Amino acid sequence: MSIVAGQEHRVEEHEATATKTLGFWIYLMTDCILFASLFATYIVLREGTYGGPGGRELFELPFVLLETIILLASSFTCGLSLLAARKGLVKPAIIGLGATFVLGAIFLTLELGEFLKLMGEGHSWQASAFLSAFFTLVGTHGLHIAVGLLWVLVMIIQLVRQGLTSGTIRRLGMFGLFWHFLDIIWIFIFTIVYLMGVI
Repeated sequence: MSIVAGQEHRVEEHEATATKTLGFWIYLMTDCILFASLFATYIVLREGTYGGPGGRELFELPFVLLETIILLASSFTCGLSLLAARKGLVKPAIIGLGATFVLGAIFLTLELGEFLKLMGEGHSWQASAFLSAFFTLVGTHGLHIAVGLLWVLVMIIQLVRQGLTSGTIRRLGMFGLFWHFLDIIWIFIFTIVYLMGVI
């Protein structure tokens, strides 16, 4: 009787995990739709400068390239953390997450610095349709990075307290998908907003 109850418990646990994983993928797909609509809006409005400066005058490509390298490096450390977790190595997994947090925080600080610089020069989201679309698209990505940083902190706390369990490894895997997704979105932002904006 206890064997049957144990099997039923494992089946229920497996079904709960599958449901959570499916829910997370649905969330990622809705985020894809969100960013696709923001990209479409930006493309339509990028010429609407209202007589003010456009991307060619406002964007500093070396600065954005530095941001890109930092974010890609954070994706690499996130991957290392997940690999360590799957090998059962708690400490390297935590170190990888810590490095991901530091790099992500540096990226977010640089992004906020760019926003403050633009607004300080009188180029806020209210100045033109182009800037409104720019701040909305890039700001939404930055908001996702901020949420990701909170998620990293929660993951580090869970790994310290609980160690590597099937639940923490699964959540770490989901975080990895989320973080890599944000990197892909940033590559599109770098190409469509910044690179095409200065050409």
